[in-house]
Amino acid sequence: MNKRALLATAGAAVAAVLAATSAATAAGSVLTTGSAGGPAVAVGDVVAASLSSGTTAKIATTSGGSTGITCNASGFSATVTSNPAAPGTATETLNSHTLSSCTTNIFGATGVQSITVNNLPYTTSVTSGGSLTVSAGSTGPIQTTLKINTVLGVTTCVYRATGLTASPSNTDNSLTFTNQLFTKASGPGTCPANGYFSAKYGPIQDTTQGGAPVFVN
Repeated sequence: MNKRALLATAGAAVAAVLAATSAATAAGSVLTTGSAGGPAVAVGDVVAASLSSGTTAKIATTSGGSTGITCNASGFSATVTSNPAAPGTATETLNSHTLSSCTTNIFGATGVQSITVNNLPYTTSVTSGGSLTVSAGSTGPIQTTLKINTVLGVTTCVYRATGLTASPSNTDNSLTFTNQLFTKASGPGTCPANGYFSAKYGPIQDTTQGGAPVFVN
């Protein structure tokens, strides 16, 4: 092989390596800030969001139904525990999830005293081009305790879920839960048998990085 051919071969090899490196860099991490493919969200960063503007969180007694509980305030915060290169799966620890300013139209109920998310922290997984999954942590199952005011006094209803899924969107940096099933674990017959949770949170922000919007790649 002559000198010119050797140089051409070497040049092609270098170009291939550079192209592969460039593609890997462009792919970025599963979670990035500022833009899709932007700087990676660092392990240990806290991401958080409240309800998207103009929306409410709902716990319906039937899937897609209008009877149940409506909350005007809700939010969550989670700590990133892994954030590999995309495509892949990032993980987080869900430390806080609150629902407040709630009303109800359940028959016999006069108001909502409180809604408490139990057994935190939970584990979350975010998959490239897919969904976010919430799983129980080491402290117990995914569980929510509702204290509902009735004409006979306060009724306590406890609900559990085997897991939750949500859909992330880079259009508005949101996360949407739709009709996620909780089943009654304890409570009197006046507690509905099921609760279907729906809510849209956003924009999701990296609060450790000054509130930069979070993208899923």
